[in-house]
Amino acid sequence: MARDVHLLPKAHLHLHFTGSMRPATLLELADKYGVHLPEALSGGEPPKLRATDERGWFRFQRLYDIARSCLRDADDIRRLVREAAQEDVRDGAQWLEIQVDPTSYAPRLGGLIPAMEVILDAVESASADTGLGIRVLVAANRMKHPLEARTLARLAVRYADRGVVGFGLSNDERRGFARDFDRAFAIAREGGLLAAPHGGELSGASSVRDCLDDLGAARVGHGVRAAEDPRLLAKLAERQVTCEVCPSSNVALGVYEKPEDVPLRTLYDAGVPMALGADDPLLFGSRLAAQYELVREHHGFTDAELAELARQSVRGSAAPEEVRQRMLTGIDDWLAGPDYSRE
Repeated sequence: MARDVHLLPKAHLHLHFTGSMRPATLLELADKYGVHLPEALSGGEPPKLRATDERGWFRFQRLYDIARSCLRDADDIRRLVREAAQEDVRDGAQWLEIQVDPTSYAPRLGGLIPAMEVILDAVESASADTGLGIRVLVAANRMKHPLEARTLARLAVRYADRGVVGFGLSNDERRGFARDFDRAFAIAREGGLLAAPHGGELSGASSVRDCLDDLGAARVGHGVRAAEDPRLLAKLAERQVTCEVCPSSNVALGVYEKPEDVPLRTLYDAGVPMALGADDPLLFGSRLAAQYELVREHHGFTDAELAELARQSVRGSAAPEEVRQRMLTGIDDWLAGPDYSRE
């Protein structure tokens, strides 16, 4: 046995709000509200997904929307965040930046500002209960009008002193142009927030380049398709833009056929910082530590390289300096500990 990746301190920078839910919690909430779940969400196994065509992406979004419809009041929100935090602590995370589009919850929670208050209160409570540092990225939906993204960017800046650290852009990157959202990202950056749009998942390297050039990205959600362009890899490495790589998600959605096809080694060897993430554990069936296990098993990463990935996740985070230093020391301690594979 090698060192236990569950004990490796790490930051989790790519986790979506509804997608963080435990499957058992979804079943309970669906029963509570009389929501009929399709077999894909109630069968006890991760659904079979493929999002490389529009029909597949629509099915993925439909399952996500059904799960989200089971979150109806403040207690549900508090439970979701507390359980997500518990799962991350179990997986060795000491810092979590959870991504949420508050417009999705606003109709049931009394409006956009009340929804944001409920979410941030839940984050504060879960952090106190579990000891996990938790912050929020507000994410706009690429499928909606850019004016809505500007509203969300202003909302995110308004709550920068309550735990919002970044601004994202999610959903199908094949729709529309990143530059349509440039004003929203300018508002967020001017307000001191980190820009972290999705790119380079369902679309190729040009999508990552647009995130850099049009949106001023400091991090890129996914970003793996940058591996298709050596010049872009060099640019990411030079600027030290962290790619939030979610290997299990990439395979589940058909971006790559097999775990070993995800170009982790290409990005790593090019000097591109990575932060492994679970994306949507509810739909993809694996959480944070499993991403490190996948990289070890399918890409031959040594414990020293896994430790470096954990360091990259910490450096790419918005964690305060004292938290970063504590985590980096913990990573060194993990690596200095016994390697059970040699015993």
